[in-house]
Amino acid sequence: MTWAAVLGRVHAEQWGRLLGQLIRSSGRADLAEDALAEAFAQAAEQWPGQGVPDNPAAWLATVARRRLLDVQRAEIRRRSPQFRAAVASPREQPSADPAPDQHTDERLPLLFMATHPALAEDVRPALALRFVLGVPTDTIARLFLVPTATMAARLTRAKKRLVLTGIAFGIPELEQWPERVDDVARAIYLGFTAGYAPGGQDAARVADAGDAVRLAVLAAELMPDHPTLWALAALVRLHHARRDARISADGSLVLLANQDRSRWRADEIRDGLTRLTALRPTSGYAEELRLQALIAAFHASAATPADTDWSGIARAYRRLEQPTGSPIVRLNRAVAVGEAVGPAAGLAVLRAAGEQLPGHHRVALVRAELLARDGRLQDARVAFREALANLVEGAERRHVEARLASLDADR
Repeated sequence: MTWAAVLGRVHAEQWGRLLGQLIRSSGRADLAEDALAEAFAQAAEQWPGQGVPDNPAAWLATVARRRLLDVQRAEIRRRSPQFRAAVASPREQPSADPAPDQHTDERLPLLFMATHPALAEDVRPALALRFVLGVPTDTIARLFLVPTATMAARLTRAKKRLVLTGIAFGIPELEQWPERVDDVARAIYLGFTAGYAPGGQDAARVADAGDAVRLAVLAAELMPDHPTLWALAALVRLHHARRDARISADGSLVLLANQDRSRWRADEIRDGLTRLTALRPTSGYAEELRLQALIAAFHASAATPADTDWSGIARAYRRLEQPTGSPIVRLNRAVAVGEAVGPAAGLAVLRAAGEQLPGHHRVALVRAELLARDGRLQDARVAFREALANLVEGAERRHVEARLASLDADR
């Protein structure tokens, strides 16, 4: 494996863990990310000539810690005596990066650390995604339906706030964990979603999604009295059980209706259903996750596409839309209504989502599919082209191009 391939693999698999360790050991979220980025840049300069070290992650961790310490010492020289007293004795640093299986579970307390209640509510899960799970900023921006520059600015402001307000950015005491459960659950679920979110050249980053599933299950086991975490574990288990059937041999997306259901993981579906049936209707984010898990259960328990209870799914989406007001939920409800009642009814539901998400490719894509089912093929072609205009290269774009080509071939 080339040095570039090794560095890319470490970045994909270890970034979140390395960054979390730096933040935990230094308490300086604003400096840790820059230090780690500079370590990767230094590796790109040195490894081609010097060769790849035996333990690339440990090498990067050591370089990043040294860089972070240098920056802190420079601050000590510049800042007031009070600041010097606070940071003059750096926390003990580990001598080497532990193996991944030794500290994977450490990220759970780090998630509780990153969701400090003094931060803005909308930025806590984003900060956890970036620092602990290592999700790229552009992916986080897509998940939050904002431009990348907007999300980058939010994260920068959050890091500055941590420093300026003197917030103790450390792992909270266990008695403080319950007040951060919802934010941690949001971060894990968004991390899971990022693993399957179409974009770039990867149709699905199954390993990343599986990582989030393990964190969700661990969180539920550590805090079994919290329905939010129990519902989250049920939801991601049911979704992740379909991973082997989502992608074809050529790397293209396989729609749910076309998936080979014999490849779904039956044991994981049973586990998800067991967790779901143990839950009762509640309120807040726990209920949102429970309803999403219920929808996933409708799909997972259908032996064939024709057996899917679309009416039940549409009802669940309607209940989910009431507390959230989410246009994405409305979008999904339009699909369900289109299946349960007919494409014309689905288009009527879709209209409001289009008003809330102007220019979003998913709105155009759902509209195109409903129009095609309604026999309005020319309008469907226009909607497919609209979706393509807002899609980057990747598996989802190839899928839309194929659907448009099939309509043109039928014509």
